Amino acid sequence: MFEKTIKSAHFLIIRYFFKWFFLTFPVAITIGSMVAFFLWLLNAAIFYRFAQPWLLYLLPLVGVAIHFLYKLLGKSSEKGNNLIIDEIHEPGAGIPARMGPLVLLTTVLTHLFGGSAGREGTAVQIGGSIAQLFAKWFKLNEKEVKTLLMAGVAAGFGAVFGTPLTGAIFAIEVIALGKLQYNAIIPCLIASIISDFTVNIWGIQHTVYHLDFVQSKDFFLSAYLHWDVLLMAKIIGASVAFGLASYLFATLVHNVKNIGLSIFKTTWLIPLTGGIIIILLYWLVGKPDYLSLGVNAEYPTAVTILSAFNQGGADAMSWLWKTIFTAVTLGTGFKGGEVTPLFYIGATLGNSLATLLNAPVSLFAALGFIAVFAGATNTPLACTIMGVELFGGEYILFFAIACFTAYFFSGHSGIYSSQRIAIPKLFETDFSEGDTLKEVQERRRGYFGKKLGKYRV
Repeated sequence: MFEKTIKSAHFLIIRYFFKWFFLTFPVAITIGSMVAFFLWLLNAAIFYRFAQPWLLYLLPLVGVAIHFLYKLLGKSSEKGNNLIIDEIHEPGAGIPARMGPLVLLTTVLTHLFGGSAGREGTAVQIGGSIAQLFAKWFKLNEKEVKTLLMAGVAAGFGAVFGTPLTGAIFAIEVIALGKLQYNAIIPCLIASIISDFTVNIWGIQHTVYHLDFVQSKDFFLSAYLHWDVLLMAKIIGASVAFGLASYLFATLVHNVKNIGLSIFKTTWLIPLTGGIIIILLYWLVGKPDYLSLGVNAEYPTAVTILSAFNQGGADAMSWLWKTIFTAVTLGTGFKGGEVTPLFYIGATLGNSLATLLNAPVSLFAALGFIAVFAGATNTPLACTIMGVELFGGEYILFFAIACFTAYFFSGHSGIYSSQRIAIPKLFETDFSEGDTLKEVQERRRGYFGKKLGKYRV
């Protein structure tokens, strides 16, 4: 009887694998193709804006156009990634098929006219909307829909950055703080790998990062240990700062949105004002470094993610400026992701801290790159794996320390307000299991919101 049970269990496992392989294969191919088209179009839009800097002055009008596009066509699509997380937790009306094309168009418009945003949010929404569409065609049950949605998230994320393992881990980690949805890991891994492969087949090239660092053991305790103790202490200190930067970013994005809603009854004035503020900020700093993705340089001395890996490749306040530009862009209704700006914030902050602490610049830029992202998305494991996929596995211990430290010090905050708290970061909290970050934020903002209410116009 026991042997039959074992054989039966293995048969079910094999059947499960092949079932999800054939279910996710067409979904991942479709998502990968859409992400490839999106990356090609986005790259073209960004370089066109480089050649036509006057386009920035149309950003306020484009913001209004995006607002009305979502007003007329978006329905629930306005919730973006949070809608996908909600649907995975508690299936409702579903994810509209129009979400993918709509966010693709509006993200490209945001970048074409100079908004500071990313691309991962768009890829994830493309993945979620395509997965939902296929789930309807396949007539899947509720549990299967949840799994396919997570696979869609993995496919979109893995394909947009060329990090398939990270995409799979991110999809099972981002749903809830402190809990991994391992029952979906096989579909997520299959989908992420196939989607990333599809993007490569289409000839899309991802940014390549180089970690130019050789570890030395010049501290006296290092003769007895396998790592540099002084360097480790510097990494921990910097990682605390990375976590606080994550908290600042997430809080600022949410507060900009809430302030706009508190001040303006006519909601299309919010993106109009946001676009004007971005133009004013551009005039204030006197350079375009903090517009768009921040990966490619408009001129040789521009501060970019890539330049942050070199000594002197970032200004002391580059990370703060990018935080402000992106918070205004996303908080006032423009579309795009948060992750690439978080890479920029982390890499430039790491550059500045390395100079301050007399530490290796490229290593600290890499640590900031992944750690600020880890703190803002509450996905330290996925970000540790991302460090390995992007920079190599030699310094995985440093990556893990940076990501988990930043995760802890970012507190119960994050860019995805629908994330639920499965296990609090601290036991001494009044958060209940199942609370969303939005509910936590609303409790904290209660007093602040009452103060702003009297300024409505």
